[in-house]
Amino acid sequence: MTQADTSFVIDPRFNGPADSGNGGYACGLIAGHIGEQVKIRLQKPLPMGIPLAIRRLQSEAWQDQWQVLNGEEVIATVFKTEVVVDVPNPPTYLDALAASKHYAGFQNNLYPTCFVCGPERHRGDGLRIFAAAVPGRDIVAAPWLPDASLGDANGKVKPEFIWAALDCPGAFAAIPYGRPALLGEFAVHVSRLVHVDEPCVVTGWKISVDGRKYRAGTALFDEDGELCAFGHATWIELLKP
Repeated sequence: MTQADTSFVIDPRFNGPADSGNGGYACGLIAGHIGEQVKIRLQKPLPMGIPLAIRRLQSEAWQDQWQVLNGEEVIATVFKTEVVVDVPNPPTYLDALAASKHYAGFQNNLYPTCFVCGPERHRGDGLRIFAAAVPGRDIVAAPWLPDASLGDANGKVKPEFIWAALDCPGAFAAIPYGRPALLGEFAVHVSRLVHVDEPCVVTGWKISVDGRKYRAGTALFDEDGELCAFGHATWIELLKP
């Protein structure tokens, strides 16, 4: 991206909470427009269906930083970064499938229509990534079979959907279930785009807890168990009203 502004729109299909965009998907869109490896700090709910601007900060003191704006309101700040995480070995696809049957979000889900983890989303609409604990491991995992609507002209899954897939599993790994939280910061490194209809495994694990801040790692593996993408997220637990 040049120093000139650009804009993008979050389609209402790609919601997280019912009234705002999914954080992982939106971060992937932002990263794609910037064309750099970045960390996105989300500061406001992400509006859907309206143009949002990306503006590079011009001051010498603010090099390699960008803002995402809704009009003049800053809703996210973007920083150039390098993503470094220690990725645990993945379970098999069958073990991830077995774990997902115990997904806590099948009952009393806080965000039942979330594009990534919402059980009310149908196949071919939502990602339906239902990450749950793997017995004997300090990780959560889920199978993922990307559908054709997520692919590019070459049959590869678009990067923004890989960012999305690496979003919610981190929350289920790090945050005690039932505590409402939203994505605060997210950074992803994509090594290789997986194929549409390729059986994949997504994992998540807790890194640290600091008050209401929960840090988690996530990773995506292809059908051969090869690491294709990994991410680092900070989740913010919401204060009770």
